[in-house]
Amino acid sequence: MTITSRPGARRTGYQPSPGGGRATWRRPRRDRVVEALWGYAFIAPLGLGLAVFYLWPVLQTAYFSFTAWGAFGGHSWSGLDNYRQLLHDHEFGQALVNTLAYTALGLVSIPLAIVFAALLDRPGLRGTGAYRTLFFLPVVTMPVAVAMVWRWLYNGDYGLVNYLLSLVGLKGPHWVSDPRVALFALVVVGVWSSIGYNLVIFLAGMQGIPKEYYEAAEIDGAGPVRQFFSVTLPLLSPTAFFVSVISVIGSLQLFDLVYVMAGSGAAARSNPAFPRLETVVQLFYDRAFVTNDRGYAAAIVMVLLLIIVLLTAVQFRLQKRWVHYG
Repeated sequence: MTITSRPGARRTGYQPSPGGGRATWRRPRRDRVVEALWGYAFIAPLGLGLAVFYLWPVLQTAYFSFTAWGAFGGHSWSGLDNYRQLLHDHEFGQALVNTLAYTALGLVSIPLAIVFAALLDRPGLRGTGAYRTLFFLPVVTMPVAVAMVWRWLYNGDYGLVNYLLSLVGLKGPHWVSDPRVALFALVVVGVWSSIGYNLVIFLAGMQGIPKEYYEAAEIDGAGPVRQFFSVTLPLLSPTAFFVSVISVIGSLQLFDLVYVMAGSGAAARSNPAFPRLETVVQLFYDRAFVTNDRGYAAAIVMVLLLIIVLLTAVQFRLQKRWVHYG
């Protein structure tokens, strides 16, 4: 039946289709506007918070990166001078290399978390809740407390790590002040701190895999190892992609571990391993709050933001080749 146009059709929402076909229903314009306003009203508090505490600081920092600051405050427009200085700053280059190296080495926590999650996901395993709690404790512990404990463990004179090594006849180095091992010691702390968070996410991803896939693989003769590589890993790849993105972003912003374990300012620079430990955010903090060169510090953090965006874009680009959605 065709509903012909009549007065009030737009008000009621019925619209005749062209050519005399089936009539369609369109929501009245006033209702659509009211519904849109209600939607904006609900997201307004969150949107306002994002704009005030995230978007505005980013825009303000971007502006400050083109300014020069005096020792007692005040700034003037300097154009691209800060970025030109960055190109010739050896300390920034070394800090960037340290940060990228820490990020790359820290990715080892992802396969470790997958293995531990697979072990905890075995049917009939007792004490799973206790194991999860033990793995997750470093995540809920304050980073400063973690760094202070590990600084004591790494102490070259009376630290527990070197004491345990001495029991087997090995002499441990000064872990945080030896340029050869300082970065690796820092990576160990980072992996230990993040593996619990990654493990919980992978456990959730594994428990979301339908059991029918494992039953079908078992019927085909696949054992536990074969099921892990042929079923679990492919279907866990979206979770691994999420964890990799979060891990890279977090590692590039490393600051608290370095600040507590290696220090900052003149005291830190007396540490011979500090050039191998300084990160981009550590350098930003030093320039912004120690030497008060806030324009240059803003340029540093804007370059870091650009690097994070580029690496995240590359990860999203590459995920099409290895992420499988079941």
